[in-house]
Amino acid sequence: MNTTLRNTALALGTLATVAGCAGGRPSAEQQAAYDRDTAEVMARSFREQGIVKTDRLQQDDVMTACSKHGHHIDDDLRDRIQESAMAAIKWPSDGNYLGDWKEGEKIAQSGRGLTWSDKAGDPNGGNCYNCHRITKKEISFGTIGPSLYQYGKLHGNTEATQKYVWGKIWNPNAYTACTNMPRFGAHAILDEKQIRHIVALLLDPKSPVNAE
Repeated sequence: MNTTLRNTALALGTLATVAGCAGGRPSAEQQAAYDRDTAEVMARSFREQGIVKTDRLQQDDVMTACSKHGHHIDDDLRDRIQESAMAAIKWPSDGNYLGDWKEGEKIAQSGRGLTWSDKAGDPNGGNCYNCHRITKKEISFGTIGPSLYQYGKLHGNTEATQKYVWGKIWNPNAYTACTNMPRFGAHAILDEKQIRHIVALLLDPKSPVNAE
């Protein structure tokens, strides 16, 4: 962890400790003060460089709601987040959900993109292995998300399944409000062609995802 991120983590940790020591749920005034302090720490700790701009620190409505409520959002807010996300999904322009699973594997393995050392216009990776197990031979994978190994064998390769996987990649909030999964399509992390390849990686019978 570099010095800037370490100092930010320490500062945010201090704020959290102070909040915790207050005992119980903070008042509206206390919460507003914590939020202001956190915003000030973030503003001091990050700077723009290369393609990375500080506007990334600004939360949209969904992120704000999820930061406030976490996984304990009420049913009404959950439904509104999911319905709005679902309505905004952009489905494949040609109606084809499947691409080349071999290209999908490359995207899943790549963690490049969106850092100050990357160039604008360069393709981003999906970094899928950071959160999921995908193939049998992979021995280094994250467990934040569920295992996707043999996903196609378990769920089939119907049009309905293809559409679900596409939507889940485009904006997972459409199915699970406040999920930890990135909004790959909605935030233009991956383009339509790349998403098509990832869908193929998960569903194509020839993909290593579905190997014995």
